[in-house]
Amino acid sequence: MARKVFTSFHYKPDNWRASQIRSMGKIEGNTVVSANKWEEVTKGGASAIEKWINDNMKGKSCVIVFVGENTAGRKWIKYEIERAWNEKKGLLGIYVQNLKDSNGNKANKGRNPFEDFTLNGKKLSSIVKCINPPYTASTSVYNHIKENIEDWIEEAIEIRNGN
Repeated sequence: MARKVFTSFHYKPDNWRASQIRSMGKIEGNTVVSANKWEEVTKGGASAIEKWINDNMKGKSCVIVFVGENTAGRKWIKYEIERAWNEKKGLLGIYVQNLKDSNGNKANKGRNPFEDFTLNGKKLSSIVKCINPPYTASTSVYNHIKENIEDWIEEAIEIRNGN
């Protein structure tokens, strides 16, 4: 049974990459948001964005951050990470720079977004795993994620339950 998961990512550059992973059939979760819908949400300002995130995170057991070139440090990514941790949800990062986008392009590897958080003197990155698939070919990265994502999610939930 696929886990219900909330996915977090930098929309414009990584939406295509995130959609590839979300369509693998390995996770259930928030539906893909169209650019028009996201534009509508963002027009409502910070409170509308928070409400959308909070509503879509309800009932999810894990939050996966798809880490692209410019994911770390973004306001709403940080909000989603903090909320997931505070709600005791499993938390996991997956680097997506080697998955091709809709134009067939790859990106540079981004910074680990969990480095931005410190808990009891420890970086969150020392607790939360951020998986970097060991391949450069987009199809190999895709297959590696598809074969392992369910195990990574279960491990993230176990790690969170222990912390």
